[in-house]
Amino acid sequence: MKDLTTGNEFKVIFTFSVPILIGNVFQQLYNTIDSIIVGKFLGKEALAAVGSSFNIMLLLVALASGLTLGTNILVSRYFGAKDFASVKKAIDTSYVFTLILSILVTILGICISKSILLLFSVPNEILPLAQTFLNIILLGTISSFFYNTISGILRSLGNSKTPLYFLILSTLLNIVLDIIFILLLNLGIGGTAFATVLSQTFAFICSLIYLNKTYPQLKFDIRNINFDLAIFKQNLKIGLPSGVQQALVTCGFLILQFLVNRFGPDAMAAYAAAGKVDSFAEMPVLNLGIAISTFISQNMGANKYDRIKKGYISTLGIGFIISILASTIVISFPKQFMNLFTNDSSVTQIGISYLSTIGLFYILYSTMVITNGVIIGLGNSLIPMLATTTTLWGIQIPLSIFLSRKMGIDGIWLAVPFGWLAGVIFRVTYFLSGRWKKKFSTAQANLNLNN
Repeated sequence: MKDLTTGNEFKVIFTFSVPILIGNVFQQLYNTIDSIIVGKFLGKEALAAVGSSFNIMLLLVALASGLTLGTNILVSRYFGAKDFASVKKAIDTSYVFTLILSILVTILGICISKSILLLFSVPNEILPLAQTFLNIILLGTISSFFYNTISGILRSLGNSKTPLYFLILSTLLNIVLDIIFILLLNLGIGGTAFATVLSQTFAFICSLIYLNKTYPQLKFDIRNINFDLAIFKQNLKIGLPSGVQQALVTCGFLILQFLVNRFGPDAMAAYAAAGKVDSFAEMPVLNLGIAISTFISQNMGANKYDRIKKGYISTLGIGFIISILASTIVISFPKQFMNLFTNDSSVTQIGISYLSTIGLFYILYSTMVITNGVIIGLGNSLIPMLATTTTLWGIQIPLSIFLSRKMGIDGIWLAVPFGWLAGVIFRVTYFLSGRWKKKFSTAQANLNLNN
């Protein structure tokens, strides 16, 4: 366990966020390796199928992550307040919720997978491949959800290194299984899906064993699990708006995927490949958003108001530096990045257009994500949800539709920074208004949920 309520804010946030960043780099790495192997050895149709079906899976994961975010915030607060009995109740409650949610997602997802793919205009020549990939990935929902839940719990306790170790091992396993299933056993697109599921299951089992042995007071014991209704309600109060927000964001990606699909398989393959590069570039600030949320939550629990602003400013500084570096790299080498995934010149050109446009504006994305993390850490997940609804669905998506009709596929890419800019204005305005201070002053009262 690591206490984030003491020490230099910049140093504390930086050292806490680095393992999260490295861990998510490896998580993205095995998704990217899947795409590289699929694109190089199974063709652009298979690459397009992975890209289109993977976005749908991201919707389910985003919804679950948002709903369980309340647990992470509460665990951080209780830990900051040194209330370990409530930490245990929050974790047990999260286990029950995650199990029920993952079972429902698995069953429902498999039943409607084809309908969802058809809804988003996946072409007929790609549909069977996409459905095969998606259905196999859905079989691993329980492992995926539980791994993310336990990783979130460990980070809430200040332990950001252990999830990294398990992700590294999982990624290496995924690479080995990809080689075996696709290159040696010729299992096709199903092989890459099975490799991902087995790797995620391995990471889940390792993380659960570690949590039980390292933190015996928090050990998972199905015979003595303590589901606390009051904590569950507080969890939903924080997590439900965040879940809706994450679902809205991912649904926005699906709408963009729908728009891209209308331009054919080349555009779909380019979007899938360039999106992987974009994910790597955006990942550092996403992890800063996670880190600052935990930092803010622990300091709320410890009633240390002065560290909130200092932590926010320090994180913005880190984010600005990272964003400038990411923009420089992406817009300097777009062709080289695309050549990792495909040898098709048409696909490569579309991907270059994507990266050259989006890559210019990562500093906007950084400011939006970090400020979003601060607000969530304060326990106010309603504001980010409203911001997403207003800026993504009120500005970016309509603008994408309009510009794609006027400019072709380049119009979809051009609309993205407008959405980011609007998101920055909405969130920063809320923080500067000072209304969050009232939230801070009542946080201590919310900790004692059972009174």
